[in-house]
Amino acid sequence: MSAPPSPQRACAGTCPAMVAAVPLGQGRSSQAALLPNTGEMCTCSMPSCDLERSEVQNLPGLGVSDKGLRTSVNCTGAATLEGFTTASNIQGKVLLLTICAAGIGGTFQFGYNLSIINAPTLHIQDFTNETWWARTGRPLPDHLVLLVWSLIVSLYPLGGLFGALLAGPLAIKLGRKKSLLVNNVFVVAAAILFGFSRRAGSFEMIMLGRLLVGVSAGVSMNVQPMYLGESAPKELRGAVAMTSAVFAALGVVMGQVVGLRELLGDPQAWPLLLASCLVPGLLQLASLPLLPESPRYLLIDCGDTEACLAALQRLRGPADVAGELAELEQERAACRDRRARRPWELFRERALRRQVASLVVLGSAMELCGNDTVRPDPRPGGGPGGGREPAPQPPSARPLQVYAYASGVFREAGIPEEKVQYAIIGTGSCELLTAFVSCVVIERLGRRVLLMGGYCLMTCWGSVFTVALYLQSSIPWMPYLAMSCIFAFILSFGIGPAGVTGILATELFDQTARPAAYMVSGALMWTMLFLVGLGFPFIMEGLSHFIYVPFLGVCVCGAIYTGFFLPETKGKTFLEISEELHRLNFPRKSPGPTWRDPEVILSTEL
Repeated sequence: MSAPPSPQRACAGTCPAMVAAVPLGQGRSSQAALLPNTGEMCTCSMPSCDLERSEVQNLPGLGVSDKGLRTSVNCTGAATLEGFTTASNIQGKVLLLTICAAGIGGTFQFGYNLSIINAPTLHIQDFTNETWWARTGRPLPDHLVLLVWSLIVSLYPLGGLFGALLAGPLAIKLGRKKSLLVNNVFVVAAAILFGFSRRAGSFEMIMLGRLLVGVSAGVSMNVQPMYLGESAPKELRGAVAMTSAVFAALGVVMGQVVGLRELLGDPQAWPLLLASCLVPGLLQLASLPLLPESPRYLLIDCGDTEACLAALQRLRGPADVAGELAELEQERAACRDRRARRPWELFRERALRRQVASLVVLGSAMELCGNDTVRPDPRPGGGPGGGREPAPQPPSARPLQVYAYASGVFREAGIPEEKVQYAIIGTGSCELLTAFVSCVVIERLGRRVLLMGGYCLMTCWGSVFTVALYLQSSIPWMPYLAMSCIFAFILSFGIGPAGVTGILATELFDQTARPAAYMVSGALMWTMLFLVGLGFPFIMEGLSHFIYVPFLGVCVCGAIYTGFFLPETKGKTFLEISEELHRLNFPRKSPGPTWRDPEVILSTEL
């Protein structure tokens, strides 16, 4: 149906969800809408509508797909300003609930399962030895106990790598929300294996459970920021996506707290401690199905305009749907006739050169900046200067020997052995605090400022930490300075690199390339995580007090790359970001990709 030739006027006050225009006239029904592509004043002739006159902005292709979908909205005339204020508050709560439901079973699980494995280290090693004794009648040699424990710990990042590669296909075929829900299958299976491992007398069940929670972490670390970044308005996109880092830090702290000796750190409670990952998984299964899917996925990937409109109205409220739906239609038109990219295709396409380089360089910088090496090992005697361990931690993942350095520093500073576990909680709380602060200021300061500031501060504190380590044996107060530098370094990491790096794949890539970008980002993260753990003991042995020198070089490179090559994305739509990146990738060519507006169909229900 073509648009009426005569000029139209429409209601634009208390009927903000309107997406079609109707003629004004006597006997007109209560339907009214915004008039696209005009600058006319709009009014409503309904006697019960007390509207001020306002100007309609140009909104091409407003809310109508190329399939000719007719969308009409009923204006009851009874809606009041108070009613719409209440509706707006409800929609804000829906977005907040979406963030919490996605986070509690998403990156929270990553941080939680990352930290809880530290507390029962000695207990699981004893269980392994006892199990072998019951099977064979002789104890398991120490080097084989270490091998079994190495496998238990190493299977977590290995599962994370598998999960990262699985996240892209899941996000495309099932959608963002359903992928998070299906991901809980791995958590439930792992919790069952953990819970019954002692009764079954099988340390192999622990190994398989760690592999499964690793797969779950790999999927959630990729899908959750994608889901939240696509569901948030552009004004809050950075802050909403940064909540992934908040929930990861919260998971680390909760794992440290639950693993205290006074709670589930008791020698008899370790199966329950490992199986407690079931609780956040069940919370997500109970809450996330009640919340909307990503509007971008519904419109661009599925072509379902009605479902997209419904999701937007739940997430935003009716006031902002029209303009954002028009932007989504333009983005859909730009992605038309383009299939989802595969990971290796990102490296071949020149139009994605700047995006891929930023993803690889800054993703590697986050994992190689040295923050993982200051994470403490809470085990009794863990770290330099500590006591005896039945079997040392293998160098293969974050909750490993790379944590040990900070524990040794705490002991050198005179913190009693039984109090070190509480100092460890302080390190996790520092990152949680800065993650919250970053969420608040990211839309005010921008991504580049937080990244550059974080890396510059890490360079500063890392340099002071190196000097303090070198002089701690000759100056009495140097161990206290070194301990302070640990907290300052973690705070600096949380300000920018910890959270901002995770949202780059959401903002720098379009809808067709985003899942593949997260697959590359996730595979890079888990691989670097493994390599850092593998190489850190050798670096620590070779460089001694100057261990942080190579990490400081990485921090400097991260700050320089951010300052010179990373574009700012604060407050920009995905199409505006794509245009800017196109200009950077093709500086001598046209200013950006072109797209045509979708067909506008003006209709109403009489």
